[in-house]
Amino acid sequence: MFKTLRNDLPASIVVFFVALPLCLGIALASGAPLFSGLIAGIIGGIVVGAISGSKIGVSGPAAGLAAIVLAAISSLGYENFLVAVVIGGAIQLLFGVLRLGIIGYFFPSSVIKGMLTGIGIIIILKEIPYFFGMDKNPQGDFAFLQVDGKNTLTELLNAINALISGNFSVGATVIAIVAMGILILWSNVLSKKGRIFQLVQGPLVAVVLGIVYYIITQDSSLNLEDNHLVNVPVPENFDMFLGQFSFPNFSAIANGEVWLTGFTIALVASLETLLCVEATDKLDPHKNVTPTNRELFAQGTGNMISGFIGGLPITQVIVRSSANIQSGGVSKMSAIIHGFFLLITVIVIPKLLNMIPLSVLAAVLFIVGFKLAKPSTFKTMFRLGWKQWVPFIVTILGIVFIDLLWGIGLGLVVGILIIMIKSYQNSHFLHKEGEDVDDGKIKMTLAEEVTFFNKGAILKELDNIPPNSFLELDVKNTKYLDNDIIEILEDFGLKARERNIKVKLVSQRGEEENPTSYIKFFKKEIKEKYPA
Repeated sequence: MFKTLRNDLPASIVVFFVALPLCLGIALASGAPLFSGLIAGIIGGIVVGAISGSKIGVSGPAAGLAAIVLAAISSLGYENFLVAVVIGGAIQLLFGVLRLGIIGYFFPSSVIKGMLTGIGIIIILKEIPYFFGMDKNPQGDFAFLQVDGKNTLTELLNAINALISGNFSVGATVIAIVAMGILILWSNVLSKKGRIFQLVQGPLVAVVLGIVYYIITQDSSLNLEDNHLVNVPVPENFDMFLGQFSFPNFSAIANGEVWLTGFTIALVASLETLLCVEATDKLDPHKNVTPTNRELFAQGTGNMISGFIGGLPITQVIVRSSANIQSGGVSKMSAIIHGFFLLITVIVIPKLLNMIPLSVLAAVLFIVGFKLAKPSTFKTMFRLGWKQWVPFIVTILGIVFIDLLWGIGLGLVVGILIIMIKSYQNSHFLHKEGEDVDDGKIKMTLAEEVTFFNKGAILKELDNIPPNSFLELDVKNTKYLDNDIIEILEDFGLKARERNIKVKLVSQRGEEENPTSYIKFFKKEIKEKYPA
């Protein structure tokens, strides 16, 4: 793990700068003390990162739980709410023991890609006002309806009107534009020029420049006001620092509403985590498969500890995770180190953090959002046909105009309806034949129709094929092969080369030894089934 530090350390710095305002913003949106968001970020990085089997996932407080947390705190009070967080963590541990992590495999690829794209779009829309220093709504509030009574579109229209009328922060805009220029230059040009530009990431340079800009412009017309800066709690002494921690009131353990809240937190947090795991595994260039039951165990442990010391509920979070992947993170050390950065900075240099312009962090998040919602993704999904395109678009619209869970739910319902139509036309099953341990030959025959419902079984079978084996994959009689399964085969192709597994693909078009790309192999069939 320590061998990957040259990749993980720079990535952890980027994740730290992405996580910091989100921890604070989600705490504010949840009606909780600001420090509770930092506690959740620290625990999510250090504790969950250490226990989790994910190499690139990053955990922390989640925007998807903000509405639930806000209602629970208002109803129960904060100390009683912390009991619910502890209970929720214990229930997640039980979910892991019962091996319920398999649920994550039953979400179609079109919905997962829609989730990633939708989150990218919502990040861009939410960060535009911050870019110009005009939004006082807390960062991390990703729902369409905001806590201040406005919504994403009205906030965006207000920003456009302010720009037209000149009623915006010139200082925040200037440093945001400079930061954006640095990020683009670093990503597209300098990172290819030398190792130093890969070790020192563009976001770090942008943030340092933002701090310098704040210091030298305090007495000028380009100065930044306090509401344009990060706002981390600054304790005057160690006793005040310890005073920021809260502890659960376990005398409320018999309260039925506390248990109901705990179960709700466990259910929603587990679902968000499993969806994020599925999404980050797709983004991972090395195509690692995260053990989902272990992930539920890690999240449960993190939530119990977070609740014990006054923190918000934790999930694996796609914004942090995608920033980690985009910045070159390779192992879990990146998530762990980012947690230590949060811990050290809130203890040692909170005043320095409060000099970071929010518009600079908006520029960082804007780049993250754009990479999640690349135009090429829309083009690819459209070419795959309406069975992939419709759930993809429905998921995006639901996330942008309602919230994350609604968007995923709507996309899943549409995806299931499409599969039910296909299942009505053809039955489907999967079986494996002729495994001979002595000579290492394995034959896997796919059924007449294979859909995303078969993802978990196929993924497990392929992942269990031992190194140095010979796999004959027979798809001669397969009339419908879902795009999700093709993607699994594509990922397996990379793993097969790493494990020295020889593959012979048998289809009606003939045989091919060790295909370089399953997507290209099935391209002809995809075009016939999904004419553009």
